[in-house]
Amino acid sequence: MTNTVQAHLTWARQMLARHGSDNPELEARWIMAHVLMIKPDHILLHLRDVLNRVYKDRFVGAIYERCAGKPVSHIVGGRWFYNRWFHVTPHVLDPRPETETLVATALKTPFHRVLDLGTGSGCILVTLLAERQAATGVGIDVSSSALMVAAQNAHDLGVENRCAFQMSDWFSNITKRFDLIVANPPYIDAADYDTLSPIVRDWEPKIALTPGGDGLDAYRIICRQAPEYLEMNGRLIVEIAPNQGRMVAAFFKTAGFVDVKIDHDMNTKDRVISGRYIDRNDIQNL
Repeated sequence: MTNTVQAHLTWARQMLARHGSDNPELEARWIMAHVLMIKPDHILLHLRDVLNRVYKDRFVGAIYERCAGKPVSHIVGGRWFYNRWFHVTPHVLDPRPETETLVATALKTPFHRVLDLGTGSGCILVTLLAERQAATGVGIDVSSSALMVAAQNAHDLGVENRCAFQMSDWFSNITKRFDLIVANPPYIDAADYDTLSPIVRDWEPKIALTPGGDGLDAYRIICRQAPEYLEMNGRLIVEIAPNQGRMVAAFFKTAGFVDVKIDHDMNTKDRVISGRYIDRNDIQNL
């Protein structure tokens, strides 16, 4: 193998493909871009460049780490989400393209004060505040390690003065009301959790992936309690698994939400449910 960027990318693609990567081309470029400290879409400008010994060793070492199962986001230290770079650690979920559907849904309607339940990396809250310069927000999580990651991302992306992060088990430490509440809660049921890919099951926090049981407990809590923390006509928007739309929509309606809608992700799968709250009376038990 020659020492050019192109030759190393070819070798890396072959290695990653043999070790089960779903997208060896993209992963090889992400890792190479990280090693060269350039943006992934600039790789094409450097294909004929010769790697020095330091860059070569870093790249080869990173590819071997990926072949051993380590997620690319943990190797390069983050991931792009809604055209912004977010720091990622093993203490938070890896931001996924599907979650951008939630952000896009939230941005369809104006909001001024947003609560992000189970903020993790902060990718949802930070993105919403970056897109809406007049908005403020609060991100909560039960993990202090996750809150540190979220705070770093808020600082790095310039919204730290418009948001706060605090420990809370869902609404337990929340006292104010918001016109938008968002959440990407744990929703994988206990049976499906055991069948997850090792790159997810072995590297991402279980508490952020599954609540156990049928996977719906977080939605029961959120839908039942959210009306007490929403302004009149405030919205609740949550991410779901593709097979949970009907059940979670029923939770919304039982809790008094109207205009309940299911939005699809880029693969046309049910991914986000939203609703508007107008009546604080006669809330039924879920």
